[in-house]
Amino acid sequence: MTLDRNESFILYRFSFADGQVVEHSIFPAGRSTPGEHAEWTRLGFHQCPHCPLANDEVEHCPFATALETPVRFLGDRLSHTEVDVQVLYRDRDIRQHTTLQRAVGTMLGAVGATSGCPHTEFLRAMAWFHQPFSDNDETLFRAVGTYLLGQHLRAMHGLDADWSLGGLREAYKKLRQVNQGIAKRLRHAAQEDSSVNGLILLDLLASSALSVLDEYEGELDEYFTAYLTQ
Repeated sequence: MTLDRNESFILYRFSFADGQVVEHSIFPAGRSTPGEHAEWTRLGFHQCPHCPLANDEVEHCPFATALETPVRFLGDRLSHTEVDVQVLYRDRDIRQHTTLQRAVGTMLGAVGATSGCPHTEFLRAMAWFHQPFSDNDETLFRAVGTYLLGQHLRAMHGLDADWSLGGLREAYKKLRQVNQGIAKRLRHAAQEDSSVNGLILLDLLASSALSVLDEYEGELDEYFTAYLTQ
């Protein structure tokens, strides 16, 4: 099924024990955030050292502006706060009772991928097939599979393809720098630690994926016995 790029969105609903319910929508096709923005979203505020955007052309960091609303709604709660999370997307209804930092971490993966940050753009295809609460193996499987499918499509369009995963390694190295830069912004923006700790959990997934890509030790072999049997 082809999705309507203007109407398709991922809905995260957070229900807290005190009765508060917070919702946030994420559009895989991306969506601008017009209006006034907080000082911590300015491009030059803790700008990532490898950011390709120029201050005289771009006023605000796209990733930071995408985080403004979630931080405003969730930034005053502690990371260990328990919460019921409901994720609605593609006619699916996924629910989990977990900690706020875990819930925020999985949401930030989709927020970052669709934010328009040049260094998260390689993750946008994964956002179209968003899978909340992925573990290390699932994240690695989805990232490598998405990247290789992207290379196959490049080859079909007559473009150079990278089958060695070298480009994916570099992308994840740059992504970790972005996560560190955004964490500095969030420490300034969030009153409590849920947003920062959520990003740290997300960065741990990126770190794990990068480690496996650099030194693969058969983490996924058991799932591919049909491919590895002569």
